Amino acid sequence: MAENSGNGSRHNYDQESILNIAVDVFNKHGYEATSMGMLAEALGITKSAIYHHVPSKEYLLQLALDRALNRLEAILDDPLASTGPAIDKLRFVLRSATGVLTDQVSFITLLLRVRGNSDMEREALERRRAFNRTISDLVIQAQQDGAIRPDIDSRTTARLLFGMIGSVVDWYRPDGPVDAQKVADDVVAVAFGGVRSE
Repeated sequence: MAENSGNGSRHNYDQESILNIAVDVFNKHGYEATSMGMLAEALGITKSAIYHHVPSKEYLLQLALDRALNRLEAILDDPLASTGPAIDKLRFVLRSATGVLTDQVSFITLLLRVRGNSDMEREALERRRAFNRTISDLVIQAQQDGAIRPDIDSRTTARLLFGMIGSVVDWYRPDGPVDAQKVADDVVAVAFGGVRSE
């Protein structure tokens, strides 16, 4: 739909393009500090015009969080996440989660900044914790199988893996010098082989 911003220019927006811009604004200014007026300004349309597309910024946040979490949760629905040795399942989940981060970097960035200030955010946090618990369980299983060294606490191992994957959103850029496949390969290599040259 084309909207006139009031200065003679027209902008064509669908819900997807509005969502992408909104997520960028949320990440730049913080969700709480972002107003519908700020979103309208970023879109180049009037504040009243934005309501023709979306009912509220809460609606946009819900769409964004669902996008991030649905992509992560879909990893666990893949047969490779639930069959075979625990170490193989863990490797698959970590590689796939890194792929989601590089593909949806702005959406995952927003998810990682959620602090539970509303029912919606608390629900998102619980879904994220459930995903993390699956990784923790795989770490424990892999330790019990003897595939991961047992002298490091499983909770510490899981947290370090979470931290390594989560850090990708801080530095990865789609147009940067390292492509997404290489990032996933490197995360898995460091997670399971370390950085020491043999």
